Amino acid sequence: MRESPRRLRRLAGPPLIVDRSAPLPAEPAERPYLGEGRRFLRRVRVVRRLVLVLSWTLVCIPLQSVCLLLPGRPKIAFARAYWAIFTRLLGLQVQVIGKLPASPTRPVLFVSNHSSWVDIPVLGGVLDGCFVSKSDVARWPVISTIARLGRSVFVSRQRGATARERDEMRARLAVGDNLVLFPEGTSSDGSRVLPFRSAFFALAEPRSQHPPLIQPISVVYDRLGGLPTGRASRPVFAWYGDMDIASHFWRLGQQSGLRATVLLHTPMEPAEFADRKALSLAVWRSVADGAATLRQNRPAQPLGARQAAEPLADNTAALA
Repeated sequence: MRESPRRLRRLAGPPLIVDRSAPLPAEPAERPYLGEGRRFLRRVRVVRRLVLVLSWTLVCIPLQSVCLLLPGRPKIAFARAYWAIFTRLLGLQVQVIGKLPASPTRPVLFVSNHSSWVDIPVLGGVLDGCFVSKSDVARWPVISTIARLGRSVFVSRQRGATARERDEMRARLAVGDNLVLFPEGTSSDGSRVLPFRSAFFALAEPRSQHPPLIQPISVVYDRLGGLPTGRASRPVFAWYGDMDIASHFWRLGQQSGLRATVLLHTPMEPAEFADRKALSLAVWRSVADGAATLRQNRPAQPLGARQAAEPLADNTAALA
């Protein structure tokens, strides 16, 4: 039955009268800012990682010193174990795609792109090799001690010392040591692979006697917070320019869900190339193409020497 307007007004009750002169009710107390809690947990995380990494390093320094006095592979195996555990303490997962040469009959020159100091522990925990490092590292506190215990080869990259340093690296290869080389000459921002300098391939000159086997390697940091990284998040990993390691470690160590992917390409035979420039270009193409594929979060497969010798299908692929 339809209600009359008078009956509806009676059921609604008296009109609400608002006294605008009365004080407003007190607002509820504000909730604590949740961001402060997150920042505190991140600081705890980075301090814990720093303490663990330093403690592990202090324990390993005397052990590796003893291994250097022993014949055979103890010094090589222990250095690899040190870096593998180092990355775990840093909170970094390492994914490896591809295979290393099975029982190589001659030394291997591992050639990789370079975007961060983190490349050292990542590759050190995967490869049996000594790093070729710039001479400045030999003067850094603590880090120089770790580099020397890892039997790194220091190069100045000065023209007057090129022949001597090349002979030193050849001597290391002659005794069966593998070397890890970053032929970009510097670290990048992680968004591309810089051109390789052919001078770094002088010790693998195709026409020289007994050149080492060349294995290209692509390294990309593809997970941050458990999610795929993009152009905006790559600077968290990249260490280049005038950045210092302490502040970079503080920023990186606060993060969680970190992952690096190491793509091991098919080894190359230097004798199959006309000269070292052709060799360096083919190695660069393998590394750049693999890194571009990983940055795009696409399934990556190791490239062979023939694939690397051909021009990239897309000239912008290496910059993706």
